[in-house]
Formats: sequence, C-alpha cells, structure tokens
Amino acid sequence: MDLESGAVRERRAEDLPSATSCGTASSAPEQKYDVAIIGGALSGAAAALLLLREHPTLRILVIEKSTAFTRRVGEATVEISAYFLGRVLGLTQYLNEAQLVKQGMRFWFANADTKTLADCSEFGGRYLSRVAAYQVDRSTLDQEILDRACAAGAELWRPASVSRVALNPGADQVLLVKWGDHTHEVRARWVLDASGVAALLARQEGWFQPNREHPTAAVWARWKNVKDWDGLDLARKYPDWASQCYGIRGTATNHLVGYGWWAWWIPLKGGDVSIGVVFDQRLVDWPEGGSLGQRLKDFVCEHPVGRELLADAHWIEGDVHWRRNLPYSSATYAGDGFALLGDAGAFMDPLYSPGMDWVSFTVSCAVELISAHVSQQDTAPMIARLNQQFTRSYARWSSAIYHEKYHYLGEFDLMCTAFLLDLGLYYLGVVNQPFMRGKISFLEPVFSNAPSTPCYYLMRTYNRRLARIAQDRHARGALGRKNAYRRFLFGGYTLAKSSSRHVLNGLLRWGWLEITEGWRTWFSPAGKQERESPTGFGMRQPATAFDSKAAAPAATESVSPVRGG
Repeated sequence: MDLESGAVRERRAEDLPSATSCGTASSAPEQKYDVAIIGGALSGAAAALLLLREHPTLRILVIEKSTAFTRRVGEATVEISAYFLGRVLGLTQYLNEAQLVKQGMRFWFANADTKTLADCSEFGGRYLSRVAAYQVDRSTLDQEILDRACAAGAELWRPASVSRVALNPGADQVLLVKWGDHTHEVRARWVLDASGVAALLARQEGWFQPNREHPTAAVWARWKNVKDWDGLDLARKYPDWASQCYGIRGTATNHLVGYGWWAWWIPLKGGDVSIGVVFDQRLVDWPEGGSLGQRLKDFVCEHPVGRELLADAHWIEGDVHWRRNLPYSSATYAGDGFALLGDAGAFMDPLYSPGMDWVSFTVSCAVELISAHVSQQDTAPMIARLNQQFTRSYARWSSAIYHEKYHYLGEFDLMCTAFLLDLGLYYLGVVNQPFMRGKISFLEPVFSNAPSTPCYYLMRTYNRRLARIAQDRHARGALGRKNAYRRFLFGGYTLAKSSSRHVLNGLLRWGWLEITEGWRTWFSPAGKQERESPTGFGMRQPATAFDSKAAAPAATESVSPVRGG
C-alpha cells in the first residue's frame, strides 16, 4: 500500500466467512498469519511497522478492539522514547507538526506559608531543552503509527477483541477473535500481546504480579480554559517570577507535589491540558463526595499553583478517570511463539514517564526475536535472556527510582537532590546509549546488564536515604520547611561530559543532607507513617476513603488504565 494514498488494509466483519456465536469457531476456513498482534495502539502498531520494514512478506494481523482511539495517559515522552519514536519509527516530522515539543520537567512545592504561585518553591530548567522530547495526544499518535503499519502491509480487524489465546510452543498459536456477531479462529506462529493493562496473556496464564510494595492510584482528566503559564496575565501579576525562567514553562511537564502525592500538568496540541494526581494509598486518602472531576479540582486547588491556574478551568465531561493499584509486572515476558509488549507486560509508575521507554525496549526485543526466528536461528537462548533481562529491569528500575519515593516527593531540597541524580544518571547511562550505539541499544533494557549494577545500587541507596530523612522529618513535624520562596533553575542536561557536574552537585547535596540531619536516622529503623502531614502540604482526608467498600465513581465517570508517563 502507498503511505501517501492514505489507504489502510482494514477488513470489515462482513468480509470474513461466517462463524458461530457460541464462542467457538465455525467450520469456515481458518485465518492463518505469521504474526497476530493483540492491540493496535502504540506498542502493537510499532511492532507491526518495524517487522514489516525488516520482513515485508510477513502476514501480520492487528486486532484492535476500539472503533477509534481516544485520549489516554502516557502523553509525555522522555528522551529515550522520543528517540524511538523519531529515529527508529521515523516520526520526527510528524511529531514536530502534530504534537508539542516538550521543555523538560518542572516541580512546584508548597507549605503553610505559600499563598500564591510566586511563593512556591520551584525547580527545573532555566533554558529550553537540548535533547528532543514531546507532549503527545495519544489518540492521534497511536492512529498515525497504526496507519503507517497498515500502509506497510499489516491487516487490521477493527473493532475486534480476543477472548482466548491457546499457546503452543514451537507451533501455531490459536486465537479466538470476536468480530461483529461472530467468533473466528485465527492461527499465527507468533502472537504479540499489546493489550495494555488488560494484560491478556499475563492474566490468562497466571503470570500477572501486582506490585503491592508500591500501592499507588491515579485520578485524571483533560481540561479547558487553563491559564497560560507564560502568558501576559501571570507575567503582569508576578513579574519577578516570570522573569526567572528564560525558556518556556508551559510546555514542560509541570509537577505539583505534596506529601505522598504529585500531579502532572501536560499541555496537548490544540489547547487542552491533561492534569492528574498520583498518590500512595498508604499516605493519602482520596476525598469522598461529589463528582470525581470536582474532587480532582478541589484536591489540586489546595496547592497555590493549582488554585491559580485552574481558577477558571473546567474538566471535559466524559474524560475523567481513575485507577487504583497501578504497578504490576509479569513472571514471563516471552516464549516460543509469544511476547508481551508495553503495559501488557508491566507498569511501574507515571513519574518520569517510563511507560513509553518500556514500550521502546519491549517492542525492539520482540521484533528482534521474531526476526531471529524468520532467519531460522535458535531462539531458545534469546527467549531465556529476554525473560531474565525484563524481570531484572523491572525489579531494579522500580526499586532504584520509586520505592518509598512518595515520602519525600513534597520536600523541595530532597527532591532537588534526587532529581539531579535521577536525571543525570539517566542521561549518562541510558539516554546516551542510542546516540552512541543506535537502535541496537534498545535490546538491553534499563538495569539489565552487568555494567549498570553499580549505578543501580547507588540510586537505590540515595533514594532510600532521602525517604528515610523525610520519614524522620514527618516524625519531628518538620516537613516542608524549605518549600517556600526558593528557586533552583539550572542549565539542564546534555550528552556532553560536562553535564556530569550536575551529578556531582547532587552527590554533594546528598552528602550535606546526611551530615546536617541524616545522621539522626543512621541507626534507627523507620516508623509507621500516618496519612497526613501538618506542615508538609499533605492532604488530610478520612481514612475510610480507601476502604474496599468505599463509594465507586458515578456512572458517568470512567475507571481507566494509566498507560505510562
């Protein structure tokens, strides 16, 4: 198919032979493919596109349950996923034309003394970002990649859903696909699960593993009439504040933070803004009563920044969502005949937008696996390595970055330290890899190889120490004391060796924190933390809000997945 023609190989239900509607296939001729992909959004469409570039004669079927993609979270890329989208999938021109260029990350802190936006402590970049990243509307991005996959030769069944997959190592995998009023039997040598948090194969096969050590939840919506961070109104109201940043605040991913929670603030092409709250259910209770959209607005408006920018804003009806117990992983990621892509295999946390990085690694490895099979190589060693790599990557990534981090998210000095180290080590150890080695670097997930082990232990150590300092501050009633009237705007990271000075700065800050107050906790265990913070800008909410019998959202509200980032 010619991409420029816009033609898409999408078959309608009436194009197939009839089948019975009782859940088993009829005697109609079976449908046989080389690869069947469950899910046509980012990870599934990307896999189809890359496979067909390498092997144009493959018969690939994409099974997508929606009639049209809707907006979903996972709207902020970071440098690794931006490289994958732009330089591996070839979407740079599209991203520049149809999406927004992202200007890094920015964090906002508050305490009892902060009354206005300008009072809040802030850290982030002073200038524009030097390495590409984007703010994306997933409904349009996912469709663009799917269109390109179909134009490259993939066949699309839509809307259609998979009810069961019979895995047969070394033989054809058998899928029962409901399409229209009929159920069809589809056979494929390989099946790629890109079903998102439905995690069809992981749940079906008993591989699904909730991450109970990191019990986060999220509530989010898209908004209209949100104030412009860089507009004249705020510049006139807070001239000193406006003059401090030489770049653009509004197209960064802005984070409002507090004790046990943070809120993302992501602008979308066309003017809408995605705003959501992620919180540790052990530390923060979600308020009850009223619509979910109103509760979200009330929560965010407790923060002076949220109160200023959402003063005249309203959420889009029908686009308000929530989800509990976000993180999970799979005990198995690949086998002889299948692989799990993106959220179908694991999800960690939306902070730092790792979801599309995970997509980049899982898709690249799955494509390499199938390519090895097509080349008649022995895939058994590769399958064993992939399962080991992704199991290790998830465990270490989660442990090094997210374990107990919500204890200190709302502390300006602690998060400044962590951010300098987290981002600096990400640049020096992860971001630089594709720029030095090309797309082959996506075959080694984060923290999966031996050279990354010292970095993992360093990150895990300082993260735990900063969390322990925050726990001690909580016990002493000392949270949030540096959250007002402070601003740390730095030059940002690049791939140059000189950027390592920011990592050194972070290490020195950590050392100073240990000397000045960390010593209090060197020999004492952490105590149990309460779900409120008198001085650290925490949310005091009833403890019943996260009881399993707590009120569900209204019928007009959606319980939806967070898809990363």
